[in-house]
Amino acid sequence: MLRLVIGDRNFSSWSLRPWLAARQAGLAFEEIGVRLRHAETKADILKHSPSGKVPCLIDGEGDARVVVWDSLAICEYLAELAPALWPAARAARAEARAISAEMHSGFAALRTAMGMDIRASHPGEGRSPEVDADIARIVAIWEGCRARYAGGGPFLFGAFSIADAMYAPVVWRFTTYAVAVPPASRAWMDAMLALPAMCEWQAGALAERN
Repeated sequence: MLRLVIGDRNFSSWSLRPWLAARQAGLAFEEIGVRLRHAETKADILKHSPSGKVPCLIDGEGDARVVVWDSLAICEYLAELAPALWPAARAARAEARAISAEMHSGFAALRTAMGMDIRASHPGEGRSPEVDADIARIVAIWEGCRARYAGGGPFLFGAFSIADAMYAPVVWRFTTYAVAVPPASRAWMDAMLALPAMCEWQAGALAERN
């Protein structure tokens, strides 16, 4: 049985990514929640994750146990169990990996100024030239993917993929901070928000009391 260690749903954007990928792939897993921003948080995470950070995936027991930390590494592990998490076509799969890696390593200004906070509403806040540049690049990615792959479904590469999971927290960042996007990007955001798994995550975030 897979076990996925995650942080608070309201704040932990990195936890959302592999959680959503696993849900969308139909993989069964036990969820282990750790409260963030508390004195005991680090110690609680270290019981499961050698990095001291969430998320962390644990597969198996004893000597056969596999421990994977880091969101993108976890998603890659999940894709070995459910290959449909990446596009089937080599070119699309390469692009999906590239934009996933770009999200994983980039957009520092956006992350800092517009943290994921599903329960909050901060329209118009957090803007700066650096943040606006990050927003423009993200929108360009979304618009380009939807222009090329719209015929295959409502997600970035038609069918849902890890790329959608990697950009899922941005949906709530843009919602919280009321960031306007073009119609194709808005349609993708709406498709993401309509996913039962996203609704489940949101309900959990709204129910949390930190």
